[in-house]
Amino acid sequence: MATSDIAGIDPVLGFALVGALGVGSQWLAWRLRMPAIVLMLLAGLIIGPVLGVLDPSRDFGNLMSPIIAIAVAIILFEGGLTLNFASLRDAAVGVRRLVLVGAPLGWAVSAAALHYVAGLSWETSTVFGGIMIVTGPTVIAPLLRQARLRRRPAALLQWEAIVNDPVGALAAVLAFEVVIVLQTATGAGAAIQDLVTGILVASVLGLAAGWALSKAFSLGKVPEYMKVPVLFVLLLGVFALSDAVLHESGLLAVTLMGIYIANANLPSYAELRRFKEHATVMLVSGVFILLAANMTRETLMSIDWSTLAFVAVVILIARPVAVLMSLALSDIPWNERLLVAFTGPRGVVLVAVAGLFGERLASIGIEDGTEVSKLAFALVAASVVLHGFTLQPIARWLGLIATERPGVLIVGGSPWSVALAQALQKMDLPVAIADPNHSHLRGAREAGVETFFGDILAEVAEDRLDLVRYEKIIAATDNDAYNTLVATDLAPEFGRENVFQLRRAKESSSRHALPPSLGGRKFGPDDTYLEANARMQGDCEFRVTRLSDEFTIEDWRETHPGAMVLADIGSAGELRLLGPEDEPRETVDMRILSLLPARPERKESQKREPNGKSDDHGKTDDKG
Repeated sequence: MATSDIAGIDPVLGFALVGALGVGSQWLAWRLRMPAIVLMLLAGLIIGPVLGVLDPSRDFGNLMSPIIAIAVAIILFEGGLTLNFASLRDAAVGVRRLVLVGAPLGWAVSAAALHYVAGLSWETSTVFGGIMIVTGPTVIAPLLRQARLRRRPAALLQWEAIVNDPVGALAAVLAFEVVIVLQTATGAGAAIQDLVTGILVASVLGLAAGWALSKAFSLGKVPEYMKVPVLFVLLLGVFALSDAVLHESGLLAVTLMGIYIANANLPSYAELRRFKEHATVMLVSGVFILLAANMTRETLMSIDWSTLAFVAVVILIARPVAVLMSLALSDIPWNERLLVAFTGPRGVVLVAVAGLFGERLASIGIEDGTEVSKLAFALVAASVVLHGFTLQPIARWLGLIATERPGVLIVGGSPWSVALAQALQKMDLPVAIADPNHSHLRGAREAGVETFFGDILAEVAEDRLDLVRYEKIIAATDNDAYNTLVATDLAPEFGRENVFQLRRAKESSSRHALPPSLGGRKFGPDDTYLEANARMQGDCEFRVTRLSDEFTIEDWRETHPGAMVLADIGSAGELRLLGPEDEPRETVDMRILSLLPARPERKESQKREPNGKSDDHGKTDDKG
């Protein structure tokens, strides 16, 4: 463990420390745009084996194992809660092959790598090889958000990660049962019977619990304020009951429960999933820091060339071989196959389950079972760091990036929306206009702007409109209530700071005032729908201007005294939409999108504007 001469800290203080470091690591990773798991791993190692501040086994005692087990169960349930079958349409064949063919192949190749490269016994290699099937959903999800992949390769990676998590745990259970048969006098028939019984019980419990909960929620048998507590208690009960029949089968039960609920079309599904996502952020960070802090200095110092060689073989040979063989002769393009083959980050489930089975192997006399935790951490750290920094470049090289720059989705077709979309296109940003009224999109189609006919909140929008291409939302229909609904519904997914809407016509009236939790941010001059479109009829104009050392924001303000900056985009492509109280960044190498007043005011200012119509060297782009 950590240095034995340091007294243990109070458990409450220990939990507070783990929570602060976990959430702090997630926030810092968001700010630095890097994988959070890397910072969590470093934080755990620093407070654990490096400084000896926290030793979870010493400070938490017997609570350590049940804490990890329950946290992993909730994480897998949340993963199952994201598996809506409608989102699998484009990737169904590939996911089936990766699970039914790729998982057994990966198990066999990984076990061979453990035995021949890492030098483990066949017993330990077989058990750990089953666990290595998993590719952590809690790791792949943030990587996919950061890389902004196209829909099908992203779906392949996400579904494989979530489905294979319980499959990998059950593979380890199967292998462990076989090892027990070989090491003890337990009969093979009894072991197989226990295994089959456990899987059947887990499947029945998980699906039955999902059905019962869905029925109770749909029929109004549970009030809204009790839905999350009831869900949480039922989840723990299902996990505990299934685990009592066959250890680790509870992971299968809670995953099936989550999948059933995800496809039950519950009205409260969004709220349930949102709560579970928040809980998962806390649990993933906490579990990872606990497991990292629980390592010993001796374990870290024992990492040698065989450990590094094992990690390299798994990432560069075992994973690609299993994926490419499972997807052979399928209709999945080669660039997508290669991306999936070389993308296999491991996460918290691998570390947690590997540590558990490593201890159990050691307890029945297999000495190298203690090596499992070290290899698991090395594989997780290497795969996360590697894929975290290479996934986007490789995807770009293979042509699988949905968009180089995140764009803007405008909800509502109108002359104002079309003019704004054309200006944003001149900033090299993806732009689309969505509207449930087909006639409202005529102007956008004629202007060459991408359109979506339908309700942006409908499920079909996720299938036909690649939402990953867009980072900002502007709700600008002629229906104020609908704008508020769109902004409120999409805010948790896109982030409240990225969702805007036109000002409601009766917003100033106390009878129509809404709480801050509803609606989006103010955009531009904070016009209503009628005011914004009246500006277009009054000959106002959107314009894109490049700023430089020769033509700064101060110069622009002098030449356009009546104009307002609506957005700015830096040299790295980061877009900011501005409200009436926001100011553009004070940098020289960027472009701004502005709203110029009607022509009588503008003509005078153009006399003082620098010559040239290019978008370079501090000149103003007069095309906008």
